[in-house]
Amino acid sequence: MNEEFKGLGLVDLIDLLEEVPEPRAIPLTPQTPGWIVMGVVAAALLFLLLHWMLRRHRAEAYRRAALRELAQAGDDPGAVATILRRTALVAFPRAEVASLAGSDWLAFLDGTFKGTGFLDGAGKDFATAPFRPHAPNPEAKKLARDWIRGHRRDAGVA
Repeated sequence: MNEEFKGLGLVDLIDLLEEVPEPRAIPLTPQTPGWIVMGVVAAALLFLLLHWMLRRHRAEAYRRAALRELAQAGDDPGAVATILRRTALVAFPRAEVASLAGSDWLAFLDGTFKGTGFLDGAGKDFATAPFRPHAPNPEAKKLARDWIRGHRRDAGVA
C-alpha cells in the first residue's frame, strides 16, 4: 500500500475516488434510413386504415338508422315493410329497387341476403303489409332485422 494512503479510513479513501463520468445520452431517433422508411410506411398504413374505417362507418350509417327505426316500429308489419323498402332504396340503385313489387320484391330481398325466408317464409307478408293489415309476426321482424344487418350491397337485381 502506498505511504500517502496510510492512516486514512475507508470514508477518506472513498472521498479520494474520482467521479464516474456520465454516459453519453442515447439518441431516440433512428440511426439508419431503413427505420425511418419503415416508420413512414407504418404511419401511412395506419392513416389508410383509419380512413377506411371512417368511410365504412359512414357508409353503414343507414343500417344503424334502419335498426333504430325497426326497434321503434313495434310489431306493425306495415312499418317494418316500409323500413325495409327505405333501407333497400338507400343501399341499392333506385332504378333497380323502386319498381319492385310483390314476389319480385321478395325475390330481391332473398337474392341480396345470405339466407332465405322472404319469398317462401315468414317474410312473405312484407309484399302486401303496407297496403293490407297483417297480424304481427315476430319471426318476420327478426328476418327483417337480419336482412338489414346482413344484406350484401354488391348483390343487386339479376
